[in-house]
Amino acid sequence: MKIKKQIKIIMIAATSLAILAAGLITARIIIKNHQQSNTTYKVTSETYENVIEVSGVVSAAQEQTLQALSDGTVLEVYVKQGDSVKEGDVIIQLDDTDEQYNLAKQDYDMATVRISGSARQYQLMQTQRLALVQKIAERKVTATFDGIIASIDVAVGDSLEAKDSVGTLVDVSYLTAEVEIAETDVSKLKIGQKVELTFPAYDGTVEGYITGWPAIGEVTSRGATIVNAKIRIDDYPETILPNFSFSGKIEIAPAETFTIVSRYAVGRENGQAYVVKAGSSEKISVSVMPYDKEYVKIVEGNIKEGDVLQAQSSASKSGTSRRNGPGQMSSGKNNSGGGAGRPPPGGF
Repeated sequence: MKIKKQIKIIMIAATSLAILAAGLITARIIIKNHQQSNTTYKVTSETYENVIEVSGVVSAAQEQTLQALSDGTVLEVYVKQGDSVKEGDVIIQLDDTDEQYNLAKQDYDMATVRISGSARQYQLMQTQRLALVQKIAERKVTATFDGIIASIDVAVGDSLEAKDSVGTLVDVSYLTAEVEIAETDVSKLKIGQKVELTFPAYDGTVEGYITGWPAIGEVTSRGATIVNAKIRIDDYPETILPNFSFSGKIEIAPAETFTIVSRYAVGRENGQAYVVKAGSSEKISVSVMPYDKEYVKIVEGNIKEGDVLQAQSSASKSGTSRRNGPGQMSSGKNNSGGGAGRPPPGGF
């Protein structure tokens, strides 16, 4: 009799525990469903840029260092800083009195030899005359291209020695630059590829394009293998001058904008993805693709940026969120100053 009583007590206790456990599970489900119904996610957009990031300084299209080719005293200075000159214009004239005398004497002697001397002697004197003409040319500093006098520091009466630098002539009809491209990114370059540049000296962007790169790489002091790609800038503001620094990006492919939302806002029914706008019970069919661990991109469906969607499932942890909030994405950088954008998110 005592044993039956103990068995009865055990059965009552087990039943009570089962009822209590069922109640706890039911309560947990109710709480979870309530929390889920109150959880919402906002639809956002994000731009993906497939680019190579670069930096450097711009240079003039051409640059000539104004140098004396021989020793002498400055007789004339025909320009000042900021003046425009044409190819062949004389910029500085050195005293060439001796050279002019030697040429005149040579011409006189050649005239005499031509009458009474031998043909061989006359030919030798013609060669000598060419050397004298060259000496006169060396008494001038001339422009080798059309350009602007960027700087000049010389005055009449100054005594110059051969190779003395007295100024700079530049052609700024366009600007150029060289940028380091990592060896892993060289295959992505194309002639004419757009380059978007920003300058600390200018509030805006300037557009250039790739004109070429060498057929051989080089190793930098950092141990990175790179090639130096050439950029040309045809249109630029006057505030941008040669030797100004810039940062920029080479566009590998046009930027893409994606509409994205947390994956917990998407439910599935009979294999079809759907979402529900907050405050509504209507299921809106959508097509989605993976974007990253926490987000999906909406490929099709009557959903737009700014819509607020009701949660259809719960995150594994309370407060689970994306490491980097929606915003602009760009490629990573590497030690050589170049970087390649990762493939566009999405796809199975």
